Formats: sequence, structure tokens, C-alpha cells
Amino acid sequence: MDSVHDAGAAAALGDLSRFRQEFYGCLTARADALFELADAALCAGGPVASLVELSLEPEHRRGHGSLYDSLNRGGVDIGRFRNVVARQAIPRDDDGRITLAIDVSNWLRPDADTSPGRLFCHTYARARGQVQMIPGWPYSFVAALEPGRTSWTAMLDVLRVRPGDDGTALAAAQLRTVIDALIAAGHWQAGDPGIRIVGDAGYDGPRLAFLLADLPVQILVRMRSDRVLAFPAPPPRPGARGRAARHGTRFAFADPATWPAPAHTTATDTARYGTATARSWDRLHPKLTRTGAWTGHDGPLPIMEGTVIRLHVERLPGTTTPKPLWLWHSAAAATPEQVDRLWQAFLRRFDLEHTFRFLKQTLGWTRPRVRAPEAADRRTWLLLAACTQLRLARRLAQDQPRPWERRAPAPARLSPARVRRGFRRVCRTTVSPANAPKSSRPGPGRPAGSRNSSPAPLHNPGKTKKTDTKS
Repeated sequence: MDSVHDAGAAAALGDLSRFRQEFYGCLTARADALFELADAALCAGGPVASLVELSLEPEHRRGHGSLYDSLNRGGVDIGRFRNVVARQAIPRDDDGRITLAIDVSNWLRPDADTSPGRLFCHTYARARGQVQMIPGWPYSFVAALEPGRTSWTAMLDVLRVRPGDDGTALAAAQLRTVIDALIAAGHWQAGDPGIRIVGDAGYDGPRLAFLLADLPVQILVRMRSDRVLAFPAPPPRPGARGRAARHGTRFAFADPATWPAPAHTTATDTARYGTATARSWDRLHPKLTRTGAWTGHDGPLPIMEGTVIRLHVERLPGTTTPKPLWLWHSAAAATPEQVDRLWQAFLRRFDLEHTFRFLKQTLGWTRPRVRAPEAADRRTWLLLAACTQLRLARRLAQDQPRPWERRAPAPARLSPARVRRGFRRVCRTTVSPANAPKSSRPGPGRPAGSRNSSPAPLHNPGKTKKTDTKS
């Protein structure tokens, strides 16, 4: 057993060292400073509260000026780094299927009037039911989900949402890039189960299925409780004239009178939610119109049929009367076993929230007050590389619990924060391709008493896409 453990640890150490070398090769400018900045964030003793304090860590052998210069003027080969991340081990479900989750997390910059590319980000206030729109940079993340309850996700890609971008079209392009990289890396081959994509109600599931129809994917998204779908159109009656109907009877989520008998009904006992009852209906599709994203569509509008699942639980933490959850799956005719797998796979999407919390509260993702969005992009990609290193070091890190914490039963049960505590010891046993710093002296800076003769321009947040106006 010890020899098997040693062999597994040696393999994990080799994978981590190989990834560190390949990650360093993806840094095209200020590579040494960027690489050591990522190591400093991983090896810091506590949560990252300030970016400049990372220059005091032993892993960052350069000054604080080099730290900021690497973010502002450094370079990362994004396309090459995507392929490096895709070649790492990818978690799968019990049936061997890859499940990808896509979601947006915001880097809020409400007072950065000189920062371009900001949008009004949808955020929640402290009080329940209160929503605020705060300027910032929204980032779209794609991660592979692990089975079971866990705080680990395999971060695969990140993309900043720019003014004028269409959310669903941008998500489709990002998912296509990730899936192509996974297929090129050999993670999916012909005959394997289709890759499942899980998204929240902010994504148009039928349109995602239409845009990714040529890829081996299945779409699973949540729908708002006020949606109205339609069943397939009935066959035309003999001798009927005129154009055949394209839609059948309506199915309104908010009107139980429009619900026929479900195709399947399942009940599952859960420890957290009580009895979870799922009902499913087959071959439901939305009625598309030539407005919004479908404006200018060539040819007839498609009929995107799928399975609708209504999930209702006995109890939900934080609420007295839990509301039902509506899901739409791009594959029709789901079996009762598949229905249970689908709603459980959607609940795994919330593991991505743990990753966002870890990025912001522990690694200090949004702490730096950088002006340029390109610097924020480099910072984000560095932390994506940091999360990948933590995932590769899960079998190598030793548990270092606080006096008030329980010791983890196994190394595989360590959370990302617990693995980060022991990463400094692991880092010393791996390869560090960064070169030693060279001696230098700081520049003179701006002369004392002088004023800034070229102030930065101001930028208003929000959509900047121009619309045609009639005179």
C-alpha cells in the first residue's frame, strides 16, 4: 500500500512540475515576475489582503515595482495556456461523463472612472431581495465539475465580458474553444457520453443548443418560473388547407392547468432538502420570434425540443416556502434515472460558487486596484494557473489544521484552502523555472512638485454598442 501511495505521489509531483514548466513557457513578457507572483499568492501565510504585500513573500524575489510592472506590461499566451490546462486530468461523473459549468463572477470597480471596459454588474445587497447594479468587469468562467459534494472545480477558461457582447453568443464561443481543446487533448472520443454543459437562467439554453449543435454536448439550464413553452404540433388533419401549425399546446410554468400528466415522476430522499420530487415532460420547445438574438436569422426558425424538469423539495435552508426549480435539457425522452441525474448535476453547479469565494476571499483576486482591464486579465489568468496547481497538489500537501479544526480523514478530502496551507512545502520540491533577479535601482520618478500633464481619460460604464437612430 505504501509503495502504491509513493508511486501516486511521485506521479502527482511529476505532473505538477511539468505543469509549472509549461505554464512558465506560456508567459511571453515579464515571465519571471509573473511566475513568482503566482507562487507568492499560493504560498502566502493567510488570505491575500494586498497585492504589494506579496512582494514580501520569499517566493517573490523581486521588488514591488517589478510586481506591478509585470501586471501592467507582462504577457500571457492565452491560446497556448488553454491547451496546457486542457491536457491536465479532468474530473468525470460516475458514468464517465464530463460536466462543464459556466457562470459569471464580477470584479467590481465602482470608483474607477479612468478604467475602460466596465459594465453594470448585477449584484445582491445585504438585505434579501435587493439587487444593485455596480460598475465593474464581469468575467465568464468555465470549469469541470466533480461528482459529489465538494469545493473543488477544475478551472479551464476565463473570458472578460466586454461592452456590446451578447451573453449567450459569448458563452457559446467560449464553450466551443474549451470543448475543442478537450477533444484535442483526448479527453473525449467517439462513443463517449456527450459533454454536459450546466448553466443558470442567464443563459438561453435552446439558443446554446442551436449554436453548439455540431459538438457532442448536452445543455442543461435553469429557466425562469414565468416561461411559456409549447409541445410539438399535432399532425395535420386529412384534407386540411393552409400552412401547417408549427407549435402545439402551450405549457406555462406558472399555470398548472396547462400541465398534462408528466412523463416521469421520481422522489428522492436527501439529507439537506428532504424529499426531492422531480416531474418531467418531453419534447417541449420555446416559440422563437425574429427579435433579439434571432433578428436576421436565415431560413425558418428552428424548433429546439428538450426535456423540462420541475424539481420541488420539502425544505430549503434560508427559506420557509421553497420555490420549485425549472430545468430544460436539450435531449428529449429522458428516463427516470436520467431525470434524477440531471437535477443532481445541476445542483453541482453551485460548487463553482465555492471557487469564486476562494478566488476573492483567499487569493485576493479582486483586491488590486488596477486601471487597465488587460492587467486584470493577466491577474485572472495567473490565479487560474494557481488553482490548477492546487488541484495537482492535492495528493502532495500535508494537512495543517488550526487548533480548532478537525484533521481531514484523507488527503483527497482537503479543501483548496487547506491544500494552500501546505503548498509552500510542496513548492520547494518542484521545479522552479524562474530565473534569479538581476540587481537594479529604481528610476527617478516624477520630479517633486510637478503636476501630471496628461491625466487619464474618463470612461462611463455600461453598454457602448451603437444603435441606429432615425432622424
